[in-house]
Amino acid sequence: MQVYTGKPPGGVPEKNQGMRVVLDMSEGLQGHNITCDNFFTSYRLGVELQKRKLTMVGTIRKNKPELPSELLKMQGRTVHSSKFAFSENATVVSYCPKKNKNVLVMSTMHKDASLSAREDIKPQIILDYNSTKGGVDNLDKVTATYSCQRMTARWPLVIFYNIVDVSAYNAYVLWTEINQQWNGGKLYRRRLFLEELGKALITPKIQRRVRPPRSTAAASAVQKIQAGPSTHASNQPEMDPVDTGSGKKRKRCQLCPPRQDTKHKG
Repeated sequence: MQVYTGKPPGGVPEKNQGMRVVLDMSEGLQGHNITCDNFFTSYRLGVELQKRKLTMVGTIRKNKPELPSELLKMQGRTVHSSKFAFSENATVVSYCPKKNKNVLVMSTMHKDASLSAREDIKPQIILDYNSTKGGVDNLDKVTATYSCQRMTARWPLVIFYNIVDVSAYNAYVLWTEINQQWNGGKLYRRRLFLEELGKALITPKIQRRVRPPRSTAAASAVQKIQAGPSTHASNQPEMDPVDTGSGKKRKRCQLCPPRQDTKHKG
């Protein structure tokens, strides 16, 4: 992981930053294809990745000097038409999805001008790009379903939250791939996995805790964990007794933010 903190005070802007980031992040990889957006894609990057036995597919900005001028011209172009340009190392396609608009995609994986049989006649390069470009968006979607993130103004904490979310999802993917029959048939396997992961992470800390929490329910849960597993066998998980808090003065919740001004008994 690399954290971009902006231009250093008194420094100069970094040149070819996108290429440098991709080369750093792909260090040690071989035999893979890397999908980029137009901030990273360049002809030089494609050449450098080929030296590492990696291919690249990505949209490319129209101001790149390596692009032929014929690919940028839109005058007289028909909708759903494609223009290709080939070099020894890369292929570039200019596809016209609508009038007076084109999409430029560069690839070091494709070597021909193959078109799809779809109604819009999209080039195969663009179809392959569309099928692989959503990896980051999909990861953001699945981590947002079960996230530990909380509102904070401290950026190191934001990065830490993201590391925990991504690490937990990666662990879930690896666990279910190795143990494919684990809780098979259940639609909420990831929630069950996160519950077990959370318990495994906090149990050693709770067992070393000396002072009990002030809340009665929390203190009871800590004492139960410190006492170890119960001796009697049971197929059903034991539930904690509900603390009704009858006869006790209402206090401010220790977990909720102050702006919610939530009170509870206990």
